[in-house]
Amino acid sequence: MGQDAPNVLILGIGNLLWADEGFGVRAVEHMHRHYAFPENVRLIDGGTQGIYLVQNVREADVLIVFDAVDYGLEPGTMKRVEGDEVPKFMGAKKVSLHQTGFQEVLMMAEMMGEPPAHQLLIGVQPVELEDYGGSLRPQVRDKIEPAIAMAMEYLAGFGVTGVLRDVPLSDLESIGSLEMMMDRYEGERPDAESAPRHGDDRVLAQGFVPPEDFDAEMEALVSQVETRS
Repeated sequence: MGQDAPNVLILGIGNLLWADEGFGVRAVEHMHRHYAFPENVRLIDGGTQGIYLVQNVREADVLIVFDAVDYGLEPGTMKRVEGDEVPKFMGAKKVSLHQTGFQEVLMMAEMMGEPPAHQLLIGVQPVELEDYGGSLRPQVRDKIEPAIAMAMEYLAGFGVTGVLRDVPLSDLESIGSLEMMMDRYEGERPDAESAPRHGDDRVLAQGFVPPEDFDAEMEALVSQVETRS
């Protein structure tokens, strides 16, 4: 790989604990397990880290993000978004808190003068989110390999290729947590009588009051960051 090779970041974000919210993480895990890339390409399980990913994003010339996104489309639909449109979809019709966090990551990278020059979001419309401890629904799971193929095609435009491994990496070699590997995660899930599926009333009853206008609160926080910069 020459000196002019772009720094590529392939990022999966989402929360594995809420069914189809885990699509992005499962996609990047699968990609890492089955393909080997040159050293200028990094694959990261971003989970719900939010702003803690900003340094990784700032170092990237090319950013590819896998995520569950509420596009308002038929459940299980895959859609790609490029360039300046990416931040809009990371914040619109929020499926979960991590998306607003990642929208902030992109804004911070731009404010610091180092946003990725090329951005691609590969998102899938979730089928089910309200299933705590659940895994991907079949319609979403089936989009993992097509999403990876889409990412590979995009990378080829920058002269970046991945090589299919002769033998996929083991769980121990994966970028994900051993305890959260898909087969183990699904195989060890307790039955519905043993574990709540929609949250724990013992926690939810502790007096938590959500903000009246979440979007307005987040905009105010972003404005404070811009004022201080």
